[in-house]
Amino acid sequence: MTWSPSPPELALLAAVWGAAAGLLLPRPAYRLSVEPDEPWRAADPAGRPIRGWLGPARYGPSTTGLASGTALVCALLAAATGTRPELGAWLLLAPLGVLLATVDFAVHRLPDVLTLSLAGLALLALGVAAALPEPGGSWRGALLGAAGLGGGYLVLLLIYPPGIGFGDVKLALGLGAALGWYGWGVLFVGAFAGICLNGLYAGVLVVARRAARGSELPFGPFMLVGACAGVLLGALAA
Repeated sequence: MTWSPSPPELALLAAVWGAAAGLLLPRPAYRLSVEPDEPWRAADPAGRPIRGWLGPARYGPSTTGLASGTALVCALLAAATGTRPELGAWLLLAPLGVLLATVDFAVHRLPDVLTLSLAGLALLALGVAAALPEPGGSWRGALLGAAGLGGGYLVLLLIYPPGIGFGDVKLALGLGAALGWYGWGVLFVGAFAGICLNGLYAGVLVVARRAARGSELPFGPFMLVGACAGVLLGALAA
């Protein structure tokens, strides 16, 4: 007799996974939060060498905040996806997405080592999910989504370089794969949600006089939140 977790049990297990993964994020977030022309940080604020890449830290982003945020994202994904095989892909991608959002908010940068890893992991994990029984989406859709959203952001970069960075284009590859898994409708919803959230954030900052028109703002975190919302909707509808 096999054990099948109930929805609350599955969400709880996913939250535990997310909290454990989130505990590993502060150190890489601190080390990667540097300006584009600077090397990764090799020392803490006191000048002591940093050993290793994963784990909590007494400096940089809040360990509690990252663990809690990752746990929440994983629990929501599990509640929406259920026991379908793509849940494994979402639980692997969620910590990487939280790390990307943290770094981009800190220094307005999306490192290649993270964006390209997200794209590769998304396609690989969803390819495995597609080969398992009763997937909720299509690996062909994931491939087309990666090409479509990545190509769309590349066009935006060519049309208006000040508004889009090449890191956003690379991030769009992985997010397009995740959204495209559930179809073009979900892809459009997730992409549009990210743009709207970024515009809302910019508007609030301008009204609060914390930014001016044309100020450089991070776009990656809103792409990620929009994609997460799209995946949740797609998973619920699958």
